[in-house]
Amino acid sequence: MTILVTGAAGFIGFSLIRTLLARGESIVGIDDCNDYYDPALKEARLSVLYKEGGTRFRFHKLDFANDAALGAALADVQFNRIVHLGAQAGVRYSLENPLAYVRSNLVGHVNLLELARHRGVAHMVYASSSSVYGGNTRFPFTVEDRVDHPVSLYAATKRADELMSETYAHLYRIPLTGLRFFTVYGPWGRPDMMLWIFTRKLFAGESLPVFNQGDMYRDFTYIDDIVAGVIASLDNPPPDDGLPKAGGSVKPHRLYNIGNNRSEHLMKVIGLLEEATGQTARVDLLPMQAGDVPRTEANIDSIAAELGYAPTTAIEQGVPSFVRWYREYHSV
Repeated sequence: MTILVTGAAGFIGFSLIRTLLARGESIVGIDDCNDYYDPALKEARLSVLYKEGGTRFRFHKLDFANDAALGAALADVQFNRIVHLGAQAGVRYSLENPLAYVRSNLVGHVNLLELARHRGVAHMVYASSSSVYGGNTRFPFTVEDRVDHPVSLYAATKRADELMSETYAHLYRIPLTGLRFFTVYGPWGRPDMMLWIFTRKLFAGESLPVFNQGDMYRDFTYIDDIVAGVIASLDNPPPDDGLPKAGGSVKPHRLYNIGNNRSEHLMKVIGLLEEATGQTARVDLLPMQAGDVPRTEANIDSIAAELGYAPTTAIEQGVPSFVRWYREYHSV
């Protein structure tokens, strides 16, 4: 069975592919390896995938927002499932370069929906985001909550992806599952994420920028738990039975939160980083940044009940695991 994975050189895509390869799947990966963050990290991830996958891992370096390039690369490639993880990520960067989000997250998503439609795939799983909940003040966030008031363009594009997917599920009966990820972290993570930034600054003796005067909470979700949720979703496409699915659709389209089901105070995480790095943090307390929210927390009842999803890694284990990998990768 061959699976097409976009964002193959990204954090979640790379981690997912390693697990799929380990269970014997064949993978076709797509990524443009852009310079949003250091392409050398993406190349290092790809080297691991080539080594572990052998002939069962094929890779195409291309921009999936370019429909002509996408079609040409996959013209003779057979696959029956898609995991669409590629996107322009980052809430804060969407303030600087909004057109990158329109191209990758909107045009690119439609290209993958069209690919799923014309290839008649058995299931497409795609990445949404906890950011769609915007300034919601009821916790934890549930997939039944209204998500009509995004506070960043990134969030708006992810909500738009969900709405376009609902349309394709209605018109073409394509089985689709959208996953709202909550603050993913762990080995091989992204350099633009808080955990990586703070770890780098601690080792460099620099102060840590802490927004909202430190009153920040996040549902930190370890990468292994994220991968487990993606695979459980991929293996169980939503039925076209006319019954309501998670998120409210009666089409073959569902939405799941994938989080750790715990909202952790940012200062607690900084304390764990201090212990793991052996460094003492100097904190620079700052006001809330535009497009950000003070708290996230996932209600995972739907995916737990329907797919047996149960995160197992608390931040007390996950944060030191990330720091150990960071030390090894950077020879710190």
